[in-house]
Amino acid sequence: MRIGELANRTGASRRLLRYYEEQGLIVSQRCANGYRSYDDRLADRVLQIRGLLEAGLPIRVIKQVLPCLDKPRAIVFSDATPEILETLSEEVDRMQRRIDVLTRNRDAVTEYLGEVRSRAAVTDLDRTF
Repeated sequence: MRIGELANRTGASRRLLRYYEEQGLIVSQRCANGYRSYDDRLADRVLQIRGLLEAGLPIRVIKQVLPCLDKPRAIVFSDATPEILETLSEEVDRMQRRIDVLTRNRDAVTEYLGEVRSRAAVTDLDRTF
């Protein structure tokens, strides 16, 4: 598929896809006319990359763990240095803290909405009588 189709499938801009390619996160083939051609499976890869970036992982870490996310998993243990293992452990802890904060905020907003809606319903009932 061409870059425009990959962009449409993933919601990533063409510029972002070119950046991912520059960073070695995705690979394209070049057609005779110079256009990029992407494998259909890269749509899932791009969505994974975007999710990992949104979770706060830096590209250098994503580049190292991407092969482990393929199915079948291609874990390369020689790449698992103590430093990368420590970095990944710290990232997991940071993500969990972020999840905890988001969960608390979601619960607080949900409770607020419930209160506002129940008071609005009571006010609406009072108006009808």
